[in-house]
Amino acid sequence: MKTIGIIGGMSAASTRIYYQMLCDMTRDRLGGLHSPDLLIRSLDFAPIAAAQAAGDWPALGAQLNAEALRLQAAGAGVLLLATNTMHKLAPQMMAGVSIPLLHIADATAAAICAAGFARPGLMATAFTMEQDFYTARLRAAGLDPLIPDADDRAETHRIIYDELCRDVTRPESRAAYVSIAARLRDRGADCLILGCTEVGMLLGAHNSPLPVFDTVALHCAAALEAAL
Repeated sequence: MKTIGIIGGMSAASTRIYYQMLCDMTRDRLGGLHSPDLLIRSLDFAPIAAAQAAGDWPALGAQLNAEALRLQAAGAGVLLLATNTMHKLAPQMMAGVSIPLLHIADATAAAICAAGFARPGLMATAFTMEQDFYTARLRAAGLDPLIPDADDRAETHRIIYDELCRDVTRPESRAAYVSIAARLRDRGADCLILGCTEVGMLLGAHNSPLPVFDTVALHCAAALEAAL
């Protein structure tokens, strides 16, 4: 098994989910006492979130690049960036890095296409919903992504940063997410991308009005396949 290098901590809540999923998937796949071979670099999210809000993306790109090179030097054979939003910086992150990055949007798009859907609703941070670094990759795969309206985008983003990234889950926020997903369905979405790695803390197959594609689960499955 190749060593999977993970750049995480963005947020710590989602990185914990990555670790648990990779462990569960490896045990299910290989049985017995097997667990994944991982290197995890968990970053302090507070200064990263501040730099995001300030638009200091070049500094964040340089930071991710240093971490990717660090994981490569430590023996990682494949890289995961355990956040959807920071894939905005994937090109900068991979400068001079020779091991592959498994892009979360590509894993998600492949699963949606394989399932026969075409117009996914996208619930994510405002950066991911409103900029094209993510939706452009979905369109390149032949999909027609649909994002929430302005008020719903703002509420989706607020809940992620003010609550989910802090490990807070509120019933009223769960209800708000269900309602936002329902409005995407009513506008023509045929499935739903849980497009921030924390959104699955509130939404899933049990309560979504649309079939869901959990980016964390899809990313972990792609990583395990690559590692094996």
